[in-house]
Amino acid sequence: MAPSSRYWVVSLPVQSSSSVQWSRLQEAISKNAFDTPLYRFNVPDLRVGTLDSLLSLSDDLVKSNNFIEGVSHKIRRQIEELEKVSGSDGGALTVNGVPVETYLTRFVWDEARYPTMSPLREIVDSIHSQVAKIEDDMKVRAAEYNNVRSQLNAINRRQSGSLAVRDVSNLVNLEDIVTSEHLVTLLAVVSKYSQKEWLASYETLTNFVVPRSSKKLYEDNEYALYTVTLFNRVADNFRSSARERGFQIREVEYSPEAQESRKAEIDKLIEDQDTMRNLLLQWCYASYGEVFSSWMHFCAIRIFAESILRYGLPPSFLATILAPPTKSEKKVRSILDQQSASPNSAFWRADDDSGIAGIGGESEAYPYVSFTITVI
Repeated sequence: MAPSSRYWVVSLPVQSSSSVQWSRLQEAISKNAFDTPLYRFNVPDLRVGTLDSLLSLSDDLVKSNNFIEGVSHKIRRQIEELEKVSGSDGGALTVNGVPVETYLTRFVWDEARYPTMSPLREIVDSIHSQVAKIEDDMKVRAAEYNNVRSQLNAINRRQSGSLAVRDVSNLVNLEDIVTSEHLVTLLAVVSKYSQKEWLASYETLTNFVVPRSSKKLYEDNEYALYTVTLFNRVADNFRSSARERGFQIREVEYSPEAQESRKAEIDKLIEDQDTMRNLLLQWCYASYGEVFSSWMHFCAIRIFAESILRYGLPPSFLATILAPPTKSEKKVRSILDQQSASPNSAFWRADDDSGIAGIGGESEAYPYVSFTITVI
């Protein structure tokens, strides 16, 4: 996965023509901040409606943007997690068949999907509902996949954990067990440091223990697993005496049929997990492109609405996308400030240090419209 990238979406007021303004901005950036990529953000002529409707819409723009951005990040993190589990580096994320950065920096409004003559509120609600549906779908698909993973993890813990808690049936073979009308074989989980005590005492924990019947089957970092054979009628007494000495007694559960059934269950779960992971990964790649496309259309609406509220009617602004490195951010802000001279800009400069919030909820106010998006 590529590292995260921060982009500024900015609009500047236009006094003569947008082409002249664009040329001036390009020249200023190339001379003073040449390490800052700069792109034209092609915002279409959207339906303005009334200023009251724009004001009402602006109250929801930041909240909706955070939601859509959050869903895109969730999907991308899900992709990274799935690729990590599968050991794959994965492919490049795309939107409509082109790399994410290319789509972002060469954005073109999809008129067929979002007719520009539709009310802005209608388009915003449509984008929000589409992304919400994708998020709900992802939750369901991820839950199904994680359920299978949880089942496998639980089985692995039972089969590979400490002898004190794990399933020990797969450590026992038929030849380890003595079965008859009167005899029974039990399993003892003994602390690694108590093995000598076990071997010296197990024959005397109760009457009718078969001498020298204890055999070590398995040992881990903490415990050892031993068999012991005794008369069935004294098994309860043996358990009680062993428990008093700190030995844990387990029943022998050897069944070839049960082991085969468990193995078949595990194989089926592994197969289901691989299938579901691949399907979820494919879905995430496709859905990320769809959400990212919706997000960029939303950003176009946001820059349009906020520019109208900032600069007034008729719409006359230059929308751009910049990706300044951290060391050049102050310099780029200064350039944008110089490029945004307008009758209204004095107000924003005068209050620049007052902590006033920008339209749409920006934490800082500038004499131009600006908000940041992060593509992780």
